[in-house]
Amino acid sequence: MQFLEKVKMIKKEEPPVVAVKNPESFPLYWYETSDTVSRRFQFESDGHLSMKLVDDARPVPQKMVESFLNKFFPSGYPYSVNDGYLRYTQFRALQHFSSAALSVLSTQSLLFAAGLRPTPAQATVVSWILKDGMQHMGKLICSNLGARMDSEPKQWRILADVLYDFGTGLELVSPLCPHLFLELAGLGNFAKGMAVVAARATRLPIYSSFAKEGNLSDIFAKGEAISTLFNVAGIGAGIQLASTICSSMEGKLVVGSILSAVHVYCVVEQMRGVPINTLNPQRTALIVANFLKTGKVPRPPDLRLQENLLFPEKPIQDAGNVRVGRALHKAVKPSQVQTLKEVFVEEKFLLSQGKSCTDMVLEHDATGEDALRGWLVAAYAKSMTETYNDPDDVILQDAYDKMNDVFSPFLSQVQAKGWYTDRFLDGTGTRFAW
Repeated sequence: MQFLEKVKMIKKEEPPVVAVKNPESFPLYWYETSDTVSRRFQFESDGHLSMKLVDDARPVPQKMVESFLNKFFPSGYPYSVNDGYLRYTQFRALQHFSSAALSVLSTQSLLFAAGLRPTPAQATVVSWILKDGMQHMGKLICSNLGARMDSEPKQWRILADVLYDFGTGLELVSPLCPHLFLELAGLGNFAKGMAVVAARATRLPIYSSFAKEGNLSDIFAKGEAISTLFNVAGIGAGIQLASTICSSMEGKLVVGSILSAVHVYCVVEQMRGVPINTLNPQRTALIVANFLKTGKVPRPPDLRLQENLLFPEKPIQDAGNVRVGRALHKAVKPSQVQTLKEVFVEEKFLLSQGKSCTDMVLEHDATGEDALRGWLVAAYAKSMTETYNDPDDVILQDAYDKMNDVFSPFLSQVQAKGWYTDRFLDGTGTRFAW
């Protein structure tokens, strides 16, 4: 009854009689208005709720746009997602379109190489059989690389599409080498199997980066709807191309190369729009570098455009050229271990300065905060080394003291900007325990 008390209830006029009327003769209805759309809701005599559109003053183009947004974008868009979602979605749609079209052409080529002469529609159906039947080995091998995908989901998402296009390319050229049909088909689907695992494993951290209001399931569902829509459109385009321009081998090679280039370009642009807020080596280094330059910490949506998507492991000079993940016995000389322990008594990291870079080795339970502390020390130490000629242990001690002076306000900035500091994702990097 609380709901009924909140709506407008209108009763028919009753004649001035004393007799009590049947409650079912009282129609109960109310109006709900959303923007320019008004709807009339009414309980019928049989208890069912009916709805009638009373007024919709929206122009037809606006109706179409809003209907599309409701079906393919999260509820509350754009306020319910983080920055970069539109760019990610636009390029993802084009990526799936080009990938689906390319898949049809490659499958048709594969069947030609096997001695068949399929129609474009037959190629579309058989493509699913080939994918499901020959990719399992690639999936098993790629499944062992999950920790690296957690650390660098963007790089692995790009690599997944490169592997997929490599496999598709082998299928595309198979008619040129019909005697190598099994080898090309097997290797192509092996690459596709690895691509499928990498793409699926990186999907969750990418979608999570856009979930602004705990609406991960909604974002996931709408993202898959966009993918399905443009996959179907791409398959249709692939069938048309296979019947016309790509009916010859030369046409397949030209169009296939163009579609592959568009496919990879789109996934790179997608990843530039993803604002991941977990700390890995590259993002930690960029945070420290920005802080030392400007005194401010960038937000995840601001930092995404600075990330090196192809070579994320490359050390960043302004952040101390830090390298993470080497084993302790390789990164630190045995004679230096005790000295470093005395400098970093209560820390969960050790630093070893080299000629070109600084190795940071983390304890097994080190968090993002520990990595930030170590990175600041390394950056300060590198700057001091260029200015002073003091021994390494003296420089490290001075840099450590300087880090302690600024770390509390620095960490507050990091957390206030939305960075998640409870974990540090260094992939399969080696850690140690005393």
